[in-house]
Amino acid sequence: MKHNFLSLVVTSVVVSLLIVACGSTSGPASAPEEKVLKVGVLGPFTGPSARVGEEFKAAVTMAFDTVDWTIGGYKLETVWIDSESDPEKGTRAYEQAVLKDQIDCGLMSWHSTVAVPVMEVAAKYKIPHFFGFAATGTILEKYHSDPDKYSYWMGKTWPDPAKLTIAYVVALEDAIDQGLWSPAEKKAALYGSDTEWGRNFAAALGSQLEDAGWEIVAEEYVPVGETDFYPLLNKLQDMGVPLIAGTMSDAAGFTSLIKQSREVKLESLIIADGLGWVGEWYDLTGDASNYVLDQIPQWTTDEARAFKNDFEERWDIEPGASSAGLAYDMANFFVKLAQATYDEYGELSSESLYKFGQEKLWGGEFTYTDGILMEEYKYTPDTAPDPIVGKGYFIFPVIQYFGGEGKIVWPDEWQDAELQIPPYMK
Repeated sequence: MKHNFLSLVVTSVVVSLLIVACGSTSGPASAPEEKVLKVGVLGPFTGPSARVGEEFKAAVTMAFDTVDWTIGGYKLETVWIDSESDPEKGTRAYEQAVLKDQIDCGLMSWHSTVAVPVMEVAAKYKIPHFFGFAATGTILEKYHSDPDKYSYWMGKTWPDPAKLTIAYVVALEDAIDQGLWSPAEKKAALYGSDTEWGRNFAAALGSQLEDAGWEIVAEEYVPVGETDFYPLLNKLQDMGVPLIAGTMSDAAGFTSLIKQSREVKLESLIIADGLGWVGEWYDLTGDASNYVLDQIPQWTTDEARAFKNDFEERWDIEPGASSAGLAYDMANFFVKLAQATYDEYGELSSESLYKFGQEKLWGGEFTYTDGILMEEYKYTPDTAPDPIVGKGYFIFPVIQYFGGEGKIVWPDEWQDAELQIPPYMK
């Protein structure tokens, strides 16, 4: 009997230990693991264009706040990928975000010189990257060279510059036809940052000016971050060109060029595409920006003005429509797309987002009409990876600055004022 009793005790202890080790089925169930969607936001968060990165980060945060950082039971987690305005550093940071941080998808970008090599990384790891701001036509060329490979660069925010630069030419030719401007000679000089964007913009605008009878007499490109433009501006002043036209991608450099153009008394009408990209551009230029032409969306709707006010109150910086405003629209577009993807497939992953993007976004079926800047953001098989450009879709008016305010001079139906020629040119 004693032996049997001891055997029973030992058996009971062993069974109890096994139950403890394996977990009791009668206890509370363990909480399910939280599902996370990791979104890698690519931008210049440090370096010469860090002001744009600051607006990107703030705008994305505000957009994700609207859904409490949750879509279909997935918690949104951002990985801020700092390009530092450098192609090599940006590409390395993106690959690290894929391998170390394990992002599921990418969102936005700024510099074309960064976006082009990052396309290779997105294709290599099959990471769908949505709504990059990089506009260069090189992206279109890469995509069309191998659509299957490069289709992971999922929809550009900003179209090929050639689709927007023609507006400047039309505005200038209209002014000449209406007798508002009579240049002694139709000669122009092109300038820009020495980047994919700067050169692509100049090439597009230069070709269109030549088609309208202008002669391009100079092309000058400067490194991103350059702030000394006196030699360049004096050279252009000596040439006596009535028009200089170009773009730059860093606020410090661009505003320095405009200020110095007045200091050397440059007698040219200036196209400065993107001068108003950051909110404090006028604080940096002052009235040296008067008469400058630009293409910038305006805070025209009640929703746009409300966003602008909320942004300033929350972050204590003034947003630029082309940076913070567009970033907010595209981040909200992504939120809507991700929700629709979840509704369609019951999950959020690289694969499901890519499939939805290919079938519905690029197919033209899925669009975004709740933006604060454009009436509708839409892609079609004929335009992809660019959006549709034109009235009612993606369109930038040509504006002319006076006292820090942009007056629309084109298109005619939106016009606030006629294009004016600086008095020192008459």
